[in-house]
Amino acid sequence: MSVDIRVPTMGESVAEATVGRWLKQLGDTVTVGEPVVELETDKVNLEAFADSAGTIEKIAVQTGASVKAGDLLATIASDATVSAEQPAPAPAPKTVPPVPEEPRHADEHRPSATPVAARMAERAGLDVAAMTGSGTSGKVQKADVARALQAPPAAPVASTPTALAVLAPTADREERVRITRRRQTIMVRLKEAQNTAAMLTTFNEVDMSAIIDIRKRRKEQFLEKWGVGLGFMSFFTRASVGALREFPVVNGEIRDGEIVLKHYYDIGIAVATPDGLVVPVVRDADRKTFAQIEREIGALAARARENRLTLDDISGGTFTITNGGVFGSLLSTPILNTPQVGILGMHTIQERPVVRGGEVVARPMMYLALSYDHRLVDGSDAVRFLVRVKEFLEDPEQLLLAG
Repeated sequence: MSVDIRVPTMGESVAEATVGRWLKQLGDTVTVGEPVVELETDKVNLEAFADSAGTIEKIAVQTGASVKAGDLLATIASDATVSAEQPAPAPAPKTVPPVPEEPRHADEHRPSATPVAARMAERAGLDVAAMTGSGTSGKVQKADVARALQAPPAAPVASTPTALAVLAPTADREERVRITRRRQTIMVRLKEAQNTAAMLTTFNEVDMSAIIDIRKRRKEQFLEKWGVGLGFMSFFTRASVGALREFPVVNGEIRDGEIVLKHYYDIGIAVATPDGLVVPVVRDADRKTFAQIEREIGALAARARENRLTLDDISGGTFTITNGGVFGSLLSTPILNTPQVGILGMHTIQERPVVRGGEVVARPMMYLALSYDHRLVDGSDAVRFLVRVKEFLEDPEQLLLAG
């Protein structure tokens, strides 16, 4: 009996997926619940699992193919079927007088194959006559077919120069890499944001002395009490929430010709992964302590880098924070995470000369950038929002007073 592996339901907002890495190959043995293939969606990566133990006898789609929920991915020959089709052990040979061998026809040299191996070879377009069987009397087994499928094709021998030979040196200098579905989605969404929103960016700078001083004085006590480090992101998250309360339009959205003002604060935190940028969301950030925010951001970032985010982790979000400073960025203009109308960009902290009390002193300064959708957010609101973020960060005690 054959058992199909099909594309699982991927969530209401996910219509298609791209076949990523096959974890099992033709002829491989699988157990119930074992992952067989990775599927890439525009949001998260999923795995399709084996519903039956047995052997992979068919791979219906190749890496890079687009599939929808319910599409056939592969077929498993269940253990019962495989066992029934295995050849019986050969009887012990009898001792007989040697007989001179007569010439045989070519067809008589063709090795036999088990039914499973024959089906696998036929589907793959392989000739079992060209294989060396590992079974009794040279019988071709499913493992022999699997090895033949995995073997690299022989290089063609050309007696005269060809166009391929001429182009070979150039080909060695380039590499073609398949675009993942996540990268495709990033391309589309960033271009849509530029084409749809009236996007502008306003800048300011913040003196990080007070926050650096608090972290220096309290980091060990904070870690000992809460089991998590006190980083910058909790300060920026709380400062953003405080400013969003005062300027709710920055926490809004344009939807179906109306302005939607959201009185909850689900803050997206941009995380860089090998497959591109993802934005997991800290839900109800206004109700969380510094320790809860730090712990949740750390857990989300770890899951993002391990491709373990769920759709719920990255759905929604009312405002986004992105930190290019961890890569050394001094200044940038972040692109909106639509349909949101605001995104705050953090940058590297750099000692710069500033005037304090009539004197020039060195201070750890950071440039801030707020990109916003000018269709909804007026320039005055954007500027005052960013100033308010700056005030919260330079006087962190205000964050406690702001709740």
